[in-house]
Amino acid sequence: MASIEYTAFEAAGLASLQTSDVILIEDNHVLEKTIATLEGSGLKREGVTIFKVPRQSEFPLTIKYVVEELGKNAVSVIATPEVLLHLLPLVDDYTKKLAAQGKASFSLSFNIGVVSTDKNSVSASNIFAFSDLIVGIISSNSTQECYDMAIVSGLVAKTTFIPMINYFDAAYLDSTKTTGGSQQNIVDVLTPEQLETYEDAVKVELKKLVDEHQKTQQSLSDSAEQQEEQTNDSVATDSEYLVDGNIIKQVIYPAITDLVLEGYPSKNYKEVESDISSDSVSTLVISPYFSKVQRESYTEKTGFLGIRVYRPFPQDKFVKAIPQNVDTLVILEQLGESAKVWGPMVFDIVPALQKSAKSNEKTKPVQAKIVDGLTSSISVLQILESPKYLEKVLEYASSKNSSTILRIDDVFLNNKIAEQVESGEAANAQHNKDEEKLGLEVAARLPYEQMLNTTFSERLNVINAIHSKTVWGPSEKLETNPEFGFGKFVNTHQRQKNLKKLVLDILGDANISLGSETREALTEWIKKSDEPSLKFDSKLAERIVQLVETSTDIPEQKLNQLAELAPYFFKKSNWLVGADEWAADIGNSGVHHVISSGYNVNMLILDTDSYQKPQEATETHTLKLNNKKDIGLYALNYGSVYVASISAFASYSQAMTALIEADAYPGPAIVLAHLPKSTEKLISSSYSAIETMKLAKQAVDGGRWPLYRWHPAGQGEVKEQFVLDSEKLRNELQEFLDRSNKLAVMSTVAPKYYSGVDNSLEARKKKEAEEAASRDLQKLMAGLRTGPSLTILYASDAHNAEDAAKRVNRGAKLRGMNPEIICMEDFEVDELEYKENVVFIVSTAGQGEFPTNGRKFWKALSTASMNLSNLKYSVFGLGDSQYWPRKEEYIYYNKPGKDLDRRFVELGANRVLEIGLGDDQDSEGWEAGFNNWEPQLWGAFGVTASIGGADGAGLLDDEPPTITDEQNKIQSNYLRGNILTELADDSKGNVDDFTGKLLKFHGTYGQDDRDLREQRKADGLSPAYSFMIRVRLPGGRATCDQWKSMDDLANTYANGTIKITTRQTFQLHGVLKKNLRTTIGEMNRALMDTIAACGDVNRNVVATANPMQPHLHQEVYELARDISEHLLPKTTAYHEIWCGGEMVAGKAVSPLSVDYGQQDGEQIVEPLYGKAYLPRKFKIAIAIPPENDVDVFAYDLGLIAILDAETQTKIVGYNVAVGGGMGMTHNNKKTYPRLASILGYLPKDKIIDTCEKIVMVQRDHGDRVNRKHARMKYTIDDHGVDWFREQVELRMNAKFEPERPYSFTRNGDRYGWVTTRSGFNNYTLFIQNGRVADIPGYPLKTALRHLADVHKGYLQLTCNSHLIIADVADADVPTIENLLKSYNVHNKSLSALRLHSMACTALPTCGLAMAESERYLPSLVQLLEHHIDEAGLRNDAITIRMTGCPNGCARPYNAEIALVGKAPGVYNLYLGGAHDGSRLNKLLSASVDEQQIIELLAPIIKQYALERLNEHEKFGDFVIRAGIVNETRFGMDFHD
Repeated sequence: MASIEYTAFEAAGLASLQTSDVILIEDNHVLEKTIATLEGSGLKREGVTIFKVPRQSEFPLTIKYVVEELGKNAVSVIATPEVLLHLLPLVDDYTKKLAAQGKASFSLSFNIGVVSTDKNSVSASNIFAFSDLIVGIISSNSTQECYDMAIVSGLVAKTTFIPMINYFDAAYLDSTKTTGGSQQNIVDVLTPEQLETYEDAVKVELKKLVDEHQKTQQSLSDSAEQQEEQTNDSVATDSEYLVDGNIIKQVIYPAITDLVLEGYPSKNYKEVESDISSDSVSTLVISPYFSKVQRESYTEKTGFLGIRVYRPFPQDKFVKAIPQNVDTLVILEQLGESAKVWGPMVFDIVPALQKSAKSNEKTKPVQAKIVDGLTSSISVLQILESPKYLEKVLEYASSKNSSTILRIDDVFLNNKIAEQVESGEAANAQHNKDEEKLGLEVAARLPYEQMLNTTFSERLNVINAIHSKTVWGPSEKLETNPEFGFGKFVNTHQRQKNLKKLVLDILGDANISLGSETREALTEWIKKSDEPSLKFDSKLAERIVQLVETSTDIPEQKLNQLAELAPYFFKKSNWLVGADEWAADIGNSGVHHVISSGYNVNMLILDTDSYQKPQEATETHTLKLNNKKDIGLYALNYGSVYVASISAFASYSQAMTALIEADAYPGPAIVLAHLPKSTEKLISSSYSAIETMKLAKQAVDGGRWPLYRWHPAGQGEVKEQFVLDSEKLRNELQEFLDRSNKLAVMSTVAPKYYSGVDNSLEARKKKEAEEAASRDLQKLMAGLRTGPSLTILYASDAHNAEDAAKRVNRGAKLRGMNPEIICMEDFEVDELEYKENVVFIVSTAGQGEFPTNGRKFWKALSTASMNLSNLKYSVFGLGDSQYWPRKEEYIYYNKPGKDLDRRFVELGANRVLEIGLGDDQDSEGWEAGFNNWEPQLWGAFGVTASIGGADGAGLLDDEPPTITDEQNKIQSNYLRGNILTELADDSKGNVDDFTGKLLKFHGTYGQDDRDLREQRKADGLSPAYSFMIRVRLPGGRATCDQWKSMDDLANTYANGTIKITTRQTFQLHGVLKKNLRTTIGEMNRALMDTIAACGDVNRNVVATANPMQPHLHQEVYELARDISEHLLPKTTAYHEIWCGGEMVAGKAVSPLSVDYGQQDGEQIVEPLYGKAYLPRKFKIAIAIPPENDVDVFAYDLGLIAILDAETQTKIVGYNVAVGGGMGMTHNNKKTYPRLASILGYLPKDKIIDTCEKIVMVQRDHGDRVNRKHARMKYTIDDHGVDWFREQVELRMNAKFEPERPYSFTRNGDRYGWVTTRSGFNNYTLFIQNGRVADIPGYPLKTALRHLADVHKGYLQLTCNSHLIIADVADADVPTIENLLKSYNVHNKSLSALRLHSMACTALPTCGLAMAESERYLPSLVQLLEHHIDEAGLRNDAITIRMTGCPNGCARPYNAEIALVGKAPGVYNLYLGGAHDGSRLNKLLSASVDEQQIIELLAPIIKQYALERLNEHEKFGDFVIRAGIVNETRFGMDFHD
């Protein structure tokens, strides 16, 4: 490298010489030296052209010229920030085409130096206008970095076509010196060889990045073709990465800056850089720059963080860099003097922290106060490098109790503090001010005023403003009325016309001898008088005014006329600004006058409605909403009006672009600006920008406020008439586009949208319309029939009520009635007045609550006022009489059905039949009550009660055939089904039920966020669908590389956390459907797979992780692996769907290894499972006594290792136990948990074959009709253990030997350090409920990622959801110990009760959960620890487990204390399981809440401490000996 002295602009310019074909440089006094340097530089490459652009408005046309006329394709711009606003529409159009096509004909890089303006203001505001586009934005904080980042920007732009902005504080950098006195502008310049090497390296890394993506996509494409049995011999192998807009958006853009920065020669640049001296940092200073602060001037409680890359915003790296104890964030932003609202960085930082909090439950930084320091006259770099400035800012920040805006200029330059404070502080400050002054000050904080001022500056003319300080004013004043304002504009327009006519008269008068300068200036003005204000040269107008004032050539009369009209030589951007009231009466408000006039005037109309919950609006507000007209749609229909819909908080760039385009359009322009108010009044002291931002984003994301721009046809150079800038479009606008025959345009510019969470609003509405049409057709057909009508309304959470409703519907058809069947949530209560016969069928949820899809109906019905005297009805309810077993709780039994029946009596309806009640406790379940009620129903409605022998088959053709789970498996073509089709359907975020069941075999479950379910339903949105993915990891052993892969996938595609399951493997939650194939594919590349992790097959085989017997670990691990591989499904469906039919490196999924042969002409695909696979899931565990850490008796098949009698060091064989299983159904005594029974002993060489034969017995004899009775435990209890043993022996052609003696002593994990083999150690780390996440004060996920980077051994997952750091060499123990301590994640201070606690995932993702589990157990344990400590039992191990439903995923039924969820906040409490896992527990009390749990357990804990026989008597043994519960050994005794 060569070191030369340069200014900041020169440094950036020299880099542009090395990376660009053409340089466009702003020709002004600021850049004179830079122009000279570039023109004389020896770095200038052959063919590089330098264009000096004198006017800022000419940059877009100059770019077009150099690209289209000169054929240049690498364009670099060197300029001041003001140029950017002129370029915003061009860049916006450029990035949209890039996103659609993946390529562009030229590249753009910008080097923008922030300099002082005429007003002594230094602002980077214009740079942030590009923040919503696919544009990279990076900052430089030294002259050297100006060069380096310009190189980075140029290379990124050239290689990816992504526009790049490198910005720097040129004024400050060029004015400062280092402490040593030498110039700071010494720059090391790359040699051509270094640059070429760097560029080649960047291209190689990009190619790798995109090849990975393309390989995955090609695999998906091939798989889809295979499913459709289509042949395509040509396979794309082109790895060039610029072929697809999705690649640009999803692959390259998020990673590009990090990738290029990391490879910069001899430098260590990062996206986020920090100076944080310790974990005790409480105040963090954040800025776009990372400057050298004088560290000695600040305490260790102050930290510094620089965000070098603003776009793409490095969210994860930013959040990770924030210390956990931070309570104050001081943000420094360089904005103009007019900036009065929160700076743009706040709106990236706050959502980043909120997202982090959501994924990590709650992080402290989200609640930290934010002091947003805005400066215009003082450089941010100067503040950072000068203690006298920064100390005062920090002092101010520490004095505030809540978030606030700090005007730094006012603090230092005016010796006062002018602040704007969020929430209550602003209200207190303004309490005594008059209403008008309050309005002015608060209005100044609204974003659109700043945007107008920023964009048009002195050219801005708000016609209806009554104060020069603000564009806002009271709506009742005449001056603010749009009609009055339009009148003022018409007057102005007429005077402009008069001026133009006068000038033309003067120029055309042969008797007037004008001087050449005056004539030239006036002629130029005439040519440019119709230009948009942004392009108009105000200096030309100034020169004309000066010439007119000094002219002696123009006659006095005309000169006086010119002097009077002189203000109109200047081009203004004319705006009328108003709000909601203007939409109430478009004709009288003046809006119509503007639209129909054809004049070049702009209207900015604010819409302050939140568009969230209309049902909660006040009566007055609702009336106003009903009267509001859609001004945008009204204007669109005129055809000659520019129309835009913007939302500054949702997309700042789009809003700025629309304002610029509106100004440029030579006619009327309407800009609808969304500014939702979170309070009754927008202009009020309680105005909250943060809350407004949330409401605005929700409205745009939900499709309630679409962002778009409409350019009337034939105007200017606009190619795209309609541009949709958001992802959803309201139906009314779509209808307009259809009507205007713009579908072709729309299809090319509207982005293809898919969100697995939000789903498509249009698709949803279309579906609803189709369903409504179907109902209308049914009604029409019903009208042609002669039988009575019948409306069947149902509400059901688990489909039972829906099934009953369908049976009534079929019965009505068979009897000649005209039925319609509707879900209650789709039925309007008011329609009941027009119905004749209605049947209501409703199930019971929770504590007597309506199902989710019936709550809206019940709410409306319970408050309705109507006369239903003409209505005949009957109700059938479904419930469980024993679900709430206490006498006082019987009211919950079938409460929704009883409430419906009572309410209809109150409304005067005629009950034709007493309510029918279905009870799950009946031998036939709810159907017993239904079968008694239904025959009476028909007679009550006056139709034939019996249909005799008529089967009515022809009448039921519209009923879809019922497909059982067994049929679904058989018809799936060996687990293929419609999986590929469903995954490719981007109109919804979930899959159909049949596909969902097949996906389980592939290791993934569909879920939705139940925290959001009801609110999203109320908002008209589909559930927040996502998927859980479970890895098949036999023996629970993972490499550090595999851990890092899971960590990356969790961050990229899941909810940012990893779940270690109770079955010794990984789970990811929150994966969107569109990312399923990519995520599972990446798991396979990490040599892990997900096949058979779920489904009716043998699942993950677990094995002991006990570190006390290390010499046996490898053997049992290999046995677990071999059993798992042997029992895997042999279908190739998994490869086809997830791996593109190709084997991955290392054969993570084994190839077909069986000679299937032919049987009856058909290939045997599944020699073990057959087409129907197993009746239910199958689980296997391996244990080595005396540790039962796997809970070996809780599995279908348990293998208990038997060691040689002499040395006890070798495994000679296994006791084989069968029939364990935890799942059951509340109050259904036919279902129960069961512990495995031992069949006998076998030598170890027979084990794999025996496992296969046991699976075959279950395959052939398991219940395939009733899935609640299909587990192997029921097969064994139905036939007996001896029978089952005989069946296995018959198949394996051998006999079991008698059971051999063994002894278990415990079933927990051993925490902390344990020496395993000579020179090596294991550390067992407690992970609460298996959730690996970063939370305040406990950054576990970060710690384990760091550990995976340095650990040389492997990682062992346990069946208690914990982690063993295995094979740590003696020399490495201090490193691992110090790492765990530094992150505060060791186990030193935890109680034994907590260490032996375990919970399933439950809410919010598990669809079966009835109550909280994982999120609740830690707090319950904390409450119990108080009593544990009081009893002196802190170090005594007691197993406590919790599940959110009775299915038993956390193995609760053999725990010493167990809580099983029944309803939100309500659990069944069980006691008495054995500490070694060999005994079931017993119900102590049903349906208890937290207070009752504590009241029940506290005295028992105390009694145990006082009365136990000795310290070896376990809690579970004690409660049985003390008679608190009965001993339970057998599953069939569980409910007794």
